[in-house]
Amino acid sequence: MPGPLVSVPDLQAELAGPRPPVLLDVRWSLGGPPGAADHARGHLPGAVHVDLDAELSRPAGPGEGRHPLPDPQALQRTLRAAGTCAGTRVVAYDAGPGTSAARAWWVLRWAGLADVAVLDGGLAAWRAAGGAETTRVPRPVPGDVEVRAGSLPVLDAAAAAALARSGVLLDARAPERYRGESEPVDPVAGHVPGALNAPTTDVLGADGRFLPPQRLREHFARLGVGPAGPADPADPAAQGGADPAVRPEIPRLPVDERAYYRRPVA
Repeated sequence: MPGPLVSVPDLQAELAGPRPPVLLDVRWSLGGPPGAADHARGHLPGAVHVDLDAELSRPAGPGEGRHPLPDPQALQRTLRAAGTCAGTRVVAYDAGPGTSAARAWWVLRWAGLADVAVLDGGLAAWRAAGGAETTRVPRPVPGDVEVRAGSLPVLDAAAAAALARSGVLLDARAPERYRGESEPVDPVAGHVPGALNAPTTDVLGADGRFLPPQRLREHFARLGVGPAGPADPADPAAQGGADPAVRPEIPRLPVDERAYYRRPVA
């Protein structure tokens, strides 16, 4: 099965092939506005816009922070409306470098979809390569995918706190937010005691694409993630207040199990 990242040339070849993937446009920015307007101004041919706030998350209840995991039935309706069938390959993209698309990757893997990828570098890489765009609204044939929620593990706040003491809990936010020096969104600054700062920017190259696998293995080994580290290699987790920004490092983690901390610091 292909890996969790797809390059622009490879995606172009897939789209021209006999079984093109479902394309999800999940452009999003912290604080808005929603990505629907950007999608209407131009998107990859055939791409369906999916709202990260409304469709890849559910409304937050008391104590849930921002962007809790979506209701499985609502997510299933969203994916079927986008044309997703059992066994269909799904490729998610955002404006670049892939932080929002990685949210989609994780949510869909949690929902039981096996063949999901992120466009490496996002729309910025697509445009840099001269890729086609359109304003045409796609009309996909409804799919029949079945969502199987819980296909990847999650942690609640208590388990995350325990993991920070016994394993590796990664905080993917910017260093100043991790240190509590700046907090533009959440009501409480700082981080979970014992969590290690692993900023999203550390896993990206200057071109906005993810670092090669070996570079990522070395990066996460320094944080204690992987067979050579002191922590159980099957027990890392990622956490962050700006929830979708946690995902970029998860698709290429050199481990078998990825856990997602469901609540932000606040």
